[in-house]
Order: sequence, then C-alpha cells, then structure tokens
Amino acid sequence: ISDQGNVPGVESASLAMDTEEGVEVVWNEVLFSDKKVFKAQEEKIKEMFENLMQVEHPNIVKFHKYWLDMKESQARVIFITEYMSSGSLKQFLKKTKKNHKTMNVKVKVLLSAASYLHSCDPPIIHGNLTCDTIFIQHNGLIKIGSVFPDASVHGKGRQHRDEQRNLHFFAPEYGAGEDDYAIDIFSFGICALEMAVLEIQANGDTAVSKEAIVNAGQSLEDPLMREFTQSCLRHDAKLRPTAHDLLFHRVLFEVHSLKLLAAHCLINNQYLLPENCVEEKTKSFDPNAVMAEIKHEDRQGVQLKYSHVSPLELDKFLEDVKNGIYPLMNFASSRPHPVPRALSLSQEQVETVKTPTPEPQETETRKVSVSDVGYTIWLHVYVV
Repeated sequence: ISDQGNVPGVESASLAMDTEEGVEVVWNEVLFSDKKVFKAQEEKIKEMFENLMQVEHPNIVKFHKYWLDMKESQARVIFITEYMSSGSLKQFLKKTKKNHKTMNVKVKVLLSAASYLHSCDPPIIHGNLTCDTIFIQHNGLIKIGSVFPDASVHGKGRQHRDEQRNLHFFAPEYGAGEDDYAIDIFSFGICALEMAVLEIQANGDTAVSKEAIVNAGQSLEDPLMREFTQSCLRHDAKLRPTAHDLLFHRVLFEVHSLKLLAAHCLINNQYLLPENCVEEKTKSFDPNAVMAEIKHEDRQGVQLKYSHVSPLELDKFLEDVKNGIYPLMNFASSRPHPVPRALSLSQEQVETVKTPTPEPQETETRKVSVSDVGYTIWLHVYVV
C-alpha cells in the first residue's frame, strides 16, 4: 500500500489481516543485504523497537509487534502497524475546503502527539513528518504515521530527503548532525501551513521553493496563525519553540469545558469501573429529574433535566474522547503517564466484579452560590 509506506528505511508495506483480532493491519519490512551490518546493529534495533512498542497515544499509529528474520542471503525486520483506512493528510487536503476551526483541531492533535514523542525517555524524534506520513481514520481521527527513528541503523533513511516533492518539509539542518526536536517542529510548521492553505504551490517546479513557502505564509489572513507558522519555520533551530510550548500559543489556546474534563477523567479511570457502568447508570435515571437549576431573582430560572441529555449522544461523545478525537491539550501533563497496567482488570476479573442488578445510588444535593453573577445553581450530584 503506497499511502502508508512512506517510512524511512522501510522497503515495502503491505495490507494484511490480523486473524486473531479480525482487523486489517500493515505488514512492514526492513531489509538488510549485509548480514554483518545487521549483526552489528541487532541489539540497537531490538532496543529501538521495544521502545516503539511502548508508545501509546491515540494520535500516533500503533506498533503491534515485530520480529527478526535471518536468512542466508539477507536479514530483515518485520513489524506490524495499525492500518489507517482513509489515506494520508495529503490526500485529504486535496478533497477538502478551507475550514479554520477544523484545521486548528487537527493542528492541536498533531502537536499533542509530537509533544508526547519528544517527552519520552529517551526522546523520540520522528524525523519524517510530512503530509504523506500523517493519516486520517474513517471517523476523522488524525494520526502521525509510524515512527522509525534513528534510520541510520539501516543506512537508507536519509534517501527520503531526496524525494523532491517533500524536500521542503525538512529543516535546513536535517542530517547535518544529531537531530533533535527542532527538525520535527520545522516539519510540523510546513504541515500546518499546508493545512491552512491546502497546498503550497510549486509553480511547476519539482520541489517547493523557499519563496513559495514565504508567499504561502504571507497569504494567511489570520496574523496569529501567520506568526504561529513562522515561529516553527525559523532558520535557527534554537529559536524554534517546543511542541508543548506551541500548545499554549494564542491561536490554539483554549480552556477545556467541564464536560470534556469529566469525560477524560471517566475514560482514564475505566479500569476501576465495572463494565457498562455508564449504560447502567443512565438507564436508572429518572428522565424528569432535575440535574441542575439556575435561579434568577428578576426572571424565570432554567432547569436542566436528564431528558435533555441523549444517552446515545453521551456514548458517542465518550467513544470519540476514547479514540482521541477530543484530546486534552493545554493543562495536560507535558510528560506521558500511561495507564498503570498492573491495575487493569482482565476480562475474567471483570466478570467476577459484575453484579446482576444495579447497586442503589446515593443522592446528594449541594448548593453552589455564585455571588459575582447573582444567581444560585442547585446541582444534584450522583455518586457512583
């Protein structure tokens, strides 16, 4: 499959079927014609792939497994990755129209993934971030393509820079020394610029010129977005901001809603809750019960009832949060904190904690006074 095979050092990428999980995956192969070179790098390759197996982020294509295959003539590394069904960001931009709101969401999601990679220990530098290596899932979820860092173990990774159509994605210092996060920031800046203008015109040339990039940046109507992309594309790598810093840029910064914060809290602690607990709780609610009330002294108040909230919409929202469509950005930790696997319940353990009937709820009423706006909110808090 050509649309998901632009990974440095990977000779072939084929669509395959995981017969155990029943899902489509991508079968990738890295070939080593010189077995001596492979033997010299074998431990380094194993360590690299073991680190990649630990990468867990909803907006990064997942590594499932890998193994080494030794033959008389050559050696190869085979690794299995998640399949992205709706093609690359490049293909998406050719079919879509300009939408600043949608674009900002995608930019934040990609920054979140880049920030995660750069904050790993040791840091993971993608090194090949282009609109061809960013993918879209059928539900609109956007993901950074498979990371194959330190492609020098194979020796062919740098050849990808010679692909003229993607040459403009690479920072001026790329390959000159030890790469750090700044090369990813430069590449991300070009991606953000292409998302904003849909395509940087090459004017018939094979490669996109520096002049074309400058003209594309100047064409942005929003001065904040113009400043945002320019900060990523600074020639001096030391002056480029980090991915985490960019999440606080004025063009992207937002205070998350209480609904989104609550959804993330629920998803992150699902391993502590019985299966289908949300469904069971929503079934037991009285649709006419008031869950919140705003009272005004000079006019009629507002009541919010459970009937105003659709369980189907709630399920869809939680599923989207779980899939990474609505990630937490600005106030999330700058370093990744994976869910503790030791606390995760196996399916057998889940069965043992299930109860045949919903447990009775404790209902508690709390009065919250907001003096500066002159009204009182009554909240009925249901303790799970």
